[in-house]
Amino acid sequence: MTSAANDLTPDQVQPSNRGLYYGGQWHSALTDRRLEVINPADGSSLGEVEEAGAEDIGRAVSAARQAQPQWRALAPTQRAAAVRLLAQKVRDHADELALLDALDCGNPRAAMIGDMHTGAHLLDYFAGLATELKGETVPTAAGQLNYVIREPLGVVARIVPFNHPAMFVCAKIAAPLVAGNSVIIKPSEHTPLSALRLAELFDGLLPAGVLNVINGKAEAGAALAEHPDVESISLVGSVPTGRAVARAAASTLKSTLLELGGKNAMLIFPDANLEKAAASAVHGMNFGWTAGQSCGSTSRLYVHESVYEEVLQTVIRQTDAISLGLPARMGTEMGCLSNLAQYDKVMSYIAIGQAEGARLVSGGCRPGDSELAKGFFVRPTVFADVTSSMRIAREEIFGPVLSVIRWSDKEDLVAEVNDLELGLTASIWTQDLATAHSTASQLEAGYIWINGASAHIPGAPFGGYKQSGLGREECMGELLAFTQAKNINLTLEP
Repeated sequence: MTSAANDLTPDQVQPSNRGLYYGGQWHSALTDRRLEVINPADGSSLGEVEEAGAEDIGRAVSAARQAQPQWRALAPTQRAAAVRLLAQKVRDHADELALLDALDCGNPRAAMIGDMHTGAHLLDYFAGLATELKGETVPTAAGQLNYVIREPLGVVARIVPFNHPAMFVCAKIAAPLVAGNSVIIKPSEHTPLSALRLAELFDGLLPAGVLNVINGKAEAGAALAEHPDVESISLVGSVPTGRAVARAAASTLKSTLLELGGKNAMLIFPDANLEKAAASAVHGMNFGWTAGQSCGSTSRLYVHESVYEEVLQTVIRQTDAISLGLPARMGTEMGCLSNLAQYDKVMSYIAIGQAEGARLVSGGCRPGDSELAKGFFVRPTVFADVTSSMRIAREEIFGPVLSVIRWSDKEDLVAEVNDLELGLTASIWTQDLATAHSTASQLEAGYIWINGASAHIPGAPFGGYKQSGLGREECMGELLAFTQAKNINLTLEP
């Protein structure tokens, strides 16, 4: 981070435009409605943005549809070059975008700088796959040629959440753009500012209408999911929202890509490196990155009874050492929850855990620092003596709450871990190779770490089993999901 970046002020990083960006221009919403954006660290207003309704969505879709043929007609390498320009723009403005997201969503500024580089890296990753959108030939009779080509879908809509605002915009536009689609992004109504700023920064780097950013609430999301000229709708969000999007998309049989909730388990076997496993349990909760607001957080910690107390005490010690601070300040280790609804939800689950008989051993309250008194801050929270039947062990809290559960029998352990409708990620800690592989094969989860947690590798398909979603992202499969196969059968005239 440069010294100039340290001098940035909140006013300097705000987007100049607060309307709707489509067709390469800024527009006022036809609804005349506004959404107030709140700084979760102190409850102050970050201003208002305009709120789109169904008619606004119709106009944005029309602009995207009109622009898509020109974008599709470009050579894949030309599209890739344009997407790489977006990546470089993100890197050039990483410091200001990080400060803006810290103000808007409550994540620490230093962590958000990492988010910007992750987003830029994913833009570059998919740009590098542009020439891999290859077809195939199919053997057939003499005098005939049968071949398959891949073509873009058309207009793609992507709804992104509040926990990684700018990073998710970058990550979710990459694959569909490289595949030749035009894209409409709808950011969370809680955290729209960095999406608007990215629209300003990207303006002119793509043909007008190829990338569009629309603020709005559930009405805007539903209009995108139902619109007959939107060929694909995707969401990163909760299971109930995913079901609603899928129902709306079914009316026009559009493709869906859903990355939904997780109530993810970390399993610690008695032969594990216990110090590293305990540290990974704290790291896997993403306390510092997102205050636990991550679908991949390993919020169920299963520890073998023979090492339970040792691991628990290490987890408590490391969790107690986490310091909270204002998100916009460099050096802050953990920020705050993104909005009042999340804060209320987390506090209600802490009360539920205590009422169910779990033992609160760390956190569970607001920090004592008077500087943080007006924000949505909750200390990282650890419950011991949790059972798998408790609500805090079964329901996604999406906050800084870790449930530590004792286990003794492996068969029972696997059954308890799998006894949920969710199956996004899991982590296994053991030094025995056979135990690691056999357990990984038994767990009903789409993304599993062995002796690790939280890390993503571009190219490794990320997605969940069961109600945790449909499809895979961050890989070649995501790129292919935004194409459709066309078979051509050619009879050669003599």
